[in-house]
Amino acid sequence: MIDHTGIGVADVARAAAFYDAALGALGLRRVIEMPASDRVHRYDGAGTDAVRTGTGGATNARFDGIGYGTDYPVFWIDRFHPPGVKQHVAFKATSRQQVNAFHTAALEAGGTDNGLPGLRDPSKGYLPGYYAAFVFDPDGNNIEAVFRGG
Repeated sequence: MIDHTGIGVADVARAAAFYDAALGALGLRRVIEMPASDRVHRYDGAGTDAVRTGTGGATNARFDGIGYGTDYPVFWIDRFHPPGVKQHVAFKATSRQQVNAFHTAALEAGGTDNGLPGLRDPSKGYLPGYYAAFVFDPDGNNIEAVFRGG
């Protein structure tokens, strides 16, 4: 069983605007925010750090990471992991209406459609009653909301 997961994003503030809306439609909210530190944690295979420099752009980010959930974080966005690796994450919805609301909110918050809400075809590997919608987040990750109740 997975307790929590997350993805790296290029710009935490930009990604947070998207995830606040998209995950909010699924009943998730920010439950923890990691304040920006004085260190830049780069993923370069060696796990090196560098002191923050400059005065603009991502170096003045308000947060290094944000955790979403209900009581505790189950999904993180952060600047510590490599962004833009085209990950896929599916979030459980409680109804078709919630899937539809997720899709609408995600698009309004800057996401790109990658599959309209609807039942998926069992002949293409989906289980019967698999109702889902797909969007690309601002970093190109494939984010899905799924309701398995038909």
